[in-house]
Amino acid sequence: MKAEVTNYLSPMRSCFFALTICAALISCENKSQESQDSGSETSAQAKDTIQENKIKDLKPTGDKPEWAPGIKDNMQVVMEKLASFQAKPIETLTAKEARKNPTPTDAVMAVMKENSIPMPPAKADTVGKEIPVKGGNIHARIYTPMGTGPFPIIVYYHGGGWVIANLDTYDASARGLSEQVGAVVVSVHYRQAPEHKFPTAHNDANAAYEWVTKNASSINGDANRIAVVGESAGGNLATNVSIMARDKGLAKPLHQVLIYPIANNDMNSESYQKNANAKPLSKAMMAWFMDNYLPKKSMSSDPRIALVKANLKDLPPTTIITAEIDPLLSDGELLRDKLKDSNVDVNYKKYDGVTHEFFGMATVVSEAKEAQEMAVNDLKKAFASSQK
Repeated sequence: MKAEVTNYLSPMRSCFFALTICAALISCENKSQESQDSGSETSAQAKDTIQENKIKDLKPTGDKPEWAPGIKDNMQVVMEKLASFQAKPIETLTAKEARKNPTPTDAVMAVMKENSIPMPPAKADTVGKEIPVKGGNIHARIYTPMGTGPFPIIVYYHGGGWVIANLDTYDASARGLSEQVGAVVVSVHYRQAPEHKFPTAHNDANAAYEWVTKNASSINGDANRIAVVGESAGGNLATNVSIMARDKGLAKPLHQVLIYPIANNDMNSESYQKNANAKPLSKAMMAWFMDNYLPKKSMSSDPRIALVKANLKDLPPTTIITAEIDPLLSDGELLRDKLKDSNVDVNYKKYDGVTHEFFGMATVVSEAKEAQEMAVNDLKKAFASSQK
């Protein structure tokens, strides 16, 4: 009997021993994973610190330019690099020629390479999509963050005066928003002038927004959580999309972020006079954009161009970001005031010492990182409040 008991307990002891070993191994694996996660976070923080230090170390080679005596050092470095490409002034070129000019994005990439500033690892997947519009198709790039979704959606419109630039030029802005907000970003490349005159870009922007509202699930997005964002001419388009949605009775964007938007046709405003010769956007370039996009100069007063003349009531809460060294500064300030007069909630900030196009330069310009954080925080709040 004793032997039977011993034989019975022996496998029990073996089983218990095996479970103990298994538990110990799992514990070690968990601790190892925690250590790896902690190490990854520490590594990421270390990389951020290195990058911030490299940004601080960026120093221009020349004196402050006459057109920007208050420009920040890292912003001046980018502008010096852009000037080193010795491109012809855009206002002296045809649209096709101008589209071949080096861009501020090219300057940023060159500064990063020359100063060994690493490109942050991509945290969003991208795929191209053709969106049907009246008279053809337009191309969009869809950024999807890591996770399972469905995600909130940002419909993003790039700048370029409705004439130049493309999705690559503004990739950093769209990608940064997707990764930091945790949203699907649909970056829209509308048809451009002079091949496609006003209001083609505006109509394309509207069509893209409507497509997104109807096809949100196909891109792992939530149709009840959509915002619009735009830079420069894209900021103008984003506002027009909100107006269109209101007037058509469509689902309005929960929020709109307008980054140095074109919002008026007054080229004698305070900022146009002060920043007439600014880089990378000047008064002469703005006149060239209008000449290319508008069938007639008199159409610059159309409320779709001069947003400050539009009915702005019942538009979504708005974030407006402007740059000090920019002909469009006064446009943004006046639009802020007109929106407030229409009882629209506005969060506004002007970033000193930086130029037009700074928003997508977070890898080399500190103010760009701050501006992106402002936009991201406001978008996150808008998306979160819609779920309450």
